[in-house]
Amino acid sequence: MMLCLGVSLPAAAALDIGQPAPKFSAPAALDGKAFTYSLGDALQKGPVVLYFFPAAFSTGCSIEAHAFAEAIEDFKAVGATVIGVSTDDPETLAKFSSQSCQGKFPVASDETRAISKSFDALMQTRPEYANRISYVISPTGAIAFYYQSLNPAKHVEKVLAAVKELPPARK
Repeated sequence: MMLCLGVSLPAAAALDIGQPAPKFSAPAALDGKAFTYSLGDALQKGPVVLYFFPAAFSTGCSIEAHAFAEAIEDFKAVGATVIGVSTDDPETLAKFSSQSCQGKFPVASDETRAISKSFDALMQTRPEYANRISYVISPTGAIAFYYQSLNPAKHVEKVLAAVKELPPARK
């Protein structure tokens, strides 16, 4: 079992390790092209890195998206896919997907905040925004790791290390 080290959170600030990840489908964009993202479908291909971010085109969120885009081949090398989720509208995220995400991974819109609520990923002080929290979801659908920090600097490094520690998928 993977431990979540270096994260100081109040109780119930994230889904627990081992807990099933809520399945969802949402309007999304990859390189500006709209489609419907399904977590269930993505998990059939391998582990999923699901990261929530507050607002497209804000400084921290653009830094984080760029970092995920730069590391996308490292995630692919270990069989993982990446999806970003925010409460932004689909049109804004379509632009963000081709600019800040460099067309390398999709971002999904959670305008109703239902996905963010189900992952306990809304900011407590500004619940109209998703918090900056990253989850690693194993192919079985269980939460394997999470990292929460408003500072975008370590998210990619932490979740990539966690994905690399997942047990190999059973065939």
